[in-house]
Order: sequence, then C-alpha cells, then structure tokens
Amino acid sequence: MLSSKLLTLVLVVQPGRVLLGMKKRGFGAGKWNGFGGKVQHGETIEEAARRELLEESGLTVDALQKVGNIKFEFVGDTELLDVHIFRADAYNGEPTESDEMRPQWFECHQIPFSQMWADDILWFPLMLQKKKFVGYFKFQGHDVILSHRLEEVEEL
Repeated sequence: MLSSKLLTLVLVVQPGRVLLGMKKRGFGAGKWNGFGGKVQHGETIEEAARRELLEESGLTVDALQKVGNIKFEFVGDTELLDVHIFRADAYNGEPTESDEMRPQWFECHQIPFSQMWADDILWFPLMLQKKKFVGYFKFQGHDVILSHRLEEVEEL
C-alpha cells in the first residue's frame, strides 16, 4: 500500500505570461516548475502554498485560487505524491532567486514544456484557462508517463 505525501504547487499568472522557477537542487532539479513543496505538521495546505511561494520566490499573494489536485505515483516508490495546485493572478514583491529556485517569466506561448515535468503540458492549458481539474499520473523514472487520468471538474 502506498503512503501519501501532501504537497503544494503555486503558479503565478499575469496576462499573457506565467512565472516559473528553475529547480536548482533536490527533487525535480534541472526542471522548470511552479513554486511549492511539503505541507508541514500543523499547517493548512494553503498556508504551506503561501510559505513555499515566499521561500522560493520572495513573493506573497493576497489570494490563491485552487485549480487542481493531481496524485503522482513513481514506479518503485512507496509514496504517492498528492499535489494541490493553486493559481495566483496578483502578487506582492519582486521575484527573487532563492537557494532552491531561480524565477523567470515566460510568455504563455513560450512555456518551456521540454524542460518541465512531462505531465505539465497536459494540465497547464486548463490552469491557464482557470478551469479546475483532478488527475493521476504514473511515472517510470522522472520522464516517462506510463498511464494517466486527467479530468475537468466543477469543484475541488
């Protein structure tokens, strides 16, 4: 039986562009991604999303919109990653590089999907359209999707 690890992911979106961070170390190093990480004991999922965004990008947000929930299974790993995905359309501060992430704005038509997790290209369009979704992805290693489900939903 797989145990579950609760994680957050925040995408900061402005008209025509999205802020991504180049992961500099740890899980997913070398990939562009949103900002997020583990939910700590005693912390709500949204509190964790706000804390991780601040730690990794230097930004704070007044409002987070939950847009997705995706579970990830990696063959050979006993932990299922339960990722809660948020979108922020306004932010405070300036994106600042941290030990873990190097933020960079990308035009929506130039998102570097070839340097991102393989699943991102499938759900990013929903997130950019402010649609809600749930999904499941089973990976072999960090680059090959063996199977997946992704569906648009009314509520999360």
